[in-house]
Amino acid sequence: MMNSLKIQITQNEIKNEKTPSEELVFGTKFTDHMFRADYTAGLGWHDHRIVPYQPITLDPSATIFHYGQTVFEGMKAYLSEEGIVRLFRPEENMKRMNNSSERISMPKIDEDFAIEALKQLIEVDKEWVPSEPGTSLYIRPFMIATEAHLGVSPSKTYSFFIIMSPVGSYYKEGIHPVKILVESEFVRAVAGGTGTAKTAGNYASGLKAQEVADREGYSQVLWLDGIERKYIEEVGSMNVFFKIDGEVVTPALNGSILDGITRKSIIQLLKYWDIPITERKVSMEEIREAYLNGKLDEAFGTGTAAVISPIGELRWKGELFYVNNGETGELSKKLYDTLTGIQKGTVEDPFGWVVELK
Repeated sequence: MMNSLKIQITQNEIKNEKTPSEELVFGTKFTDHMFRADYTAGLGWHDHRIVPYQPITLDPSATIFHYGQTVFEGMKAYLSEEGIVRLFRPEENMKRMNNSSERISMPKIDEDFAIEALKQLIEVDKEWVPSEPGTSLYIRPFMIATEAHLGVSPSKTYSFFIIMSPVGSYYKEGIHPVKILVESEFVRAVAGGTGTAKTAGNYASGLKAQEVADREGYSQVLWLDGIERKYIEEVGSMNVFFKIDGEVVTPALNGSILDGITRKSIIQLLKYWDIPITERKVSMEEIREAYLNGKLDEAFGTGTAAVISPIGELRWKGELFYVNNGETGELSKKLYDTLTGIQKGTVEDPFGWVVELK
């Protein structure tokens, strides 16, 4: 595991030009520096350093290229009105990264040290944290297998990185409702597979279906279970919630659904407000019936990138379901305003979720 060794910092003498906040898009511009640490079997983590953002050089036979040993996380830093940088539940991200690593046979990181490394990286690139409403600094910790070896076995060497990118809204629609296509042909994951790990292969397996959705004017794909093709799992980059006849329901974690940190936070918020929330199996037939009976009040996705994304339209087997007349629902708006307010420091944080950088 990582230890408390001092992090070496090498300043980038060539500063990147910053994009105006109103022109920010998701994940295309990066800060001046990145964090890196390396792992060698028998030695552990070593060479912890913050260096100028730069390309990575790897052997063509590196395990990552051939057998996909990689895990990653997505998190954000926000700038308060007082100019204080705030992280939202970073310990949950690092804990989940270790859970993902366990599933992919990769070494664990020291969660506390990784957060400390992140804090130091943000301090070096603090001027990159945008302050305008709807903006944030997206943070991508990730680990890759680097051993030059074509045998099918876990790598003996790895590299852990943290890169950062100033971002605006993930969807061009922002908090406005998005259109979702329910996928009936392709499968993303099954229980016992890697669906609960945040690993590249899960996302690669969804690209074909996303291509089709894009072509047909839909923002994201809604995945169904891989066995019966009837139970809802998650949207491509989000967990999903439905408000049916006053009760909020979300698919239960079943071994193939990502344990989203925003999902977890939304469930806690709903319970705090005494709003009925149930984690259970949810079928598309149930959603269809609720819609036809006028009981499908709202639907929304949750994730680090978009925070809350109201769903205005669902298409399943050729049928169109217009949720809340295609408008943002009252609960979706309240959840978005509360969660982003907690993140930015304009709303009280009764849960102790936020970590401020001094």
